[in-house]
Amino acid sequence: MLGDEDRANDAAQNAFVKAYQKLGTFDPARRFFSWIYRILVNECLNQRRERRPFEPISPDLAAHDLSPVDQLETRERRQRVQAAIVALPPEYREVVVLRHFAELSYEEIGETLGIAPAIVKSRLHTAKQRLARSLKLDKRT
Repeated sequence: MLGDEDRANDAAQNAFVKAYQKLGTFDPARRFFSWIYRILVNECLNQRRERRPFEPISPDLAAHDLSPVDQLETRERRQRVQAAIVALPPEYREVVVLRHFAELSYEEIGETLGIAPAIVKSRLHTAKQRLARSLKLDKRT
């Protein structure tokens, strides 16, 4: 969501503090994960608003069995994909992160974000189209 591991760690820590402070507002009839994840998403969005300039995500090194050229190409490809995800509007970035990184179902994503599963599906489809266009344009330059 933030494109930077240190900022993500700060957001997670802030989210846990806020969750502890607001524990009385938690509805036991709902899933705890959805409640605390919503707090974390809001914290990430707040941090993004506070700090607008884009900083690319620094990816881990590629597999060691690849040639140096292949490692470089893999690293550059990963950077392009991560930058494209970070550049998505928050409502699209959220569903991509929750679906492909947190591996949640459409129903779980909908519950977490407070939207219908059909909207999750629609946003995910739109996000994938935007990513494809962005990466296609990026590849041409």
